[in-house]
Amino acid sequence: MDDRLVTEAEEGEEPSRSDAGAATPGPGRKVFIKTFGCQMNVYDSERMSEALAGDGYREAASIEDADLVILNTCHIREKAAEKVYSDLGRVRVIKEERKAGGRDTMVAVVGCVAQAEGAEIVARAPVVDLVVGPQSYHRLPELLTRSRAEKRALVDTAFPEEEKFDHLPARMRTHSFTAFLTVQEGCDKFCTFCVVPYTRGMEYSRRIADVELEAQKLVDSGVREITLLGQNVNAYHGEGPDGRAWSLGKLIRHLARIDGLERIRYTTSHPRDMDEDLIAAHGEEPKLMPYLHLPFQAGADRILAAMNRKHTAADYVDLVARIRKAQPDLALSTDIIVGFPGERDEEFEQTLALIETIGFAQAYSFKYSVRPGTPAGKLDDQVPEEVKAERLARLQTLLEAQQAAFSAACVGRTLPVLFDKPGRHPGQLVGRSPYLQSVHAEAPGDALGRILPVEISSFGPNSLAGVIRGH
Repeated sequence: MDDRLVTEAEEGEEPSRSDAGAATPGPGRKVFIKTFGCQMNVYDSERMSEALAGDGYREAASIEDADLVILNTCHIREKAAEKVYSDLGRVRVIKEERKAGGRDTMVAVVGCVAQAEGAEIVARAPVVDLVVGPQSYHRLPELLTRSRAEKRALVDTAFPEEEKFDHLPARMRTHSFTAFLTVQEGCDKFCTFCVVPYTRGMEYSRRIADVELEAQKLVDSGVREITLLGQNVNAYHGEGPDGRAWSLGKLIRHLARIDGLERIRYTTSHPRDMDEDLIAAHGEEPKLMPYLHLPFQAGADRILAAMNRKHTAADYVDLVARIRKAQPDLALSTDIIVGFPGERDEEFEQTLALIETIGFAQAYSFKYSVRPGTPAGKLDDQVPEEVKAERLARLQTLLEAQQAAFSAACVGRTLPVLFDKPGRHPGQLVGRSPYLQSVHAEAPGDALGRILPVEISSFGPNSLAGVIRGH
């Protein structure tokens, strides 16, 4: 399993507050949701907000203004889990201050840390009123009511028999032009470094009809680009209208028929699940963007075997060649772990060599960190921290050079950019290229939500800049 989705804020770094709840109207209690980690957590936060809207909650501007504080957590990396406890310390102070002023505050920890640590969270942080796993957040209104009535903390980390998507409300109107849509959850791969099978459960795919209905509602509210999400999204096998299991490629082709949906992306994929139909879709479906996040994790076959990845470096090279044959204009992204237990110097060099062979437009790289309960965490041959740090620095130097080379190759090209938000400067808008790069340009306000041709004039470490042409 690819243990994470691509994120713009890495696990373990400062998480960003989701915009979940921004469209919730009406008076009543206020909720503040802070989202850690991956894009699926962002999606989950939006859905929690929608579930709570029916209970009278609307968005709070800050924790100090919130009657309910939710930390939607990620458990991929140790630092991210500890960040939750650090935040709970600050929430405790605010909760006490609000109580002194006669205002009650409920605190909920939701997501993968909740699933992994359960009642231990309440033991370590008694400020918490509710601990809910990622498969049970549709029950938030009911659990909050019970916690208040019983005046005690509740923990719900069971994998319920009912499917949560069947109990969530319809998507609310969004003010964004891009959206995430979860189509698959869980993982059956059991990579030895990964907690996802234990926190998200086994692979589950939503029905085609349900995905299509949600996508249509998003498009009706103004969304132009949808990213299909899954821990193992290309393992998708949802039931189609013909009663048979449909592949991700077939789902993408089906959604592409929705009028007004201009762009489709998906993440995160496992090399073992890139079937020929999905590969072909990259060359045949114009709405499928030429960007693919395809983690390989390590370049040495012995380490890949120890990770239980079930592919070799040569398998990965061959797979990328077949994808690029179908779609030559492809931006490839990946995940890489350095310092996996037992990794030798020459094996790390094989990872660098694989990167040189493939060439990436973007990559996410990490030092291996022990996750409790995973097989790799029990191995004795842990790589010293200073060695991991040195390897990561060398790796990132190479990856940054490749990203800069890809960006430099875009200068002088005219790319279609979907503008979706204001920039930092007056008269500036920010959008995304087909390759998921951030693009800045001077543009009128009515360009928001439109796909316009932008001649790229320069690039920086994390974005491109250009001038709108011919609109």
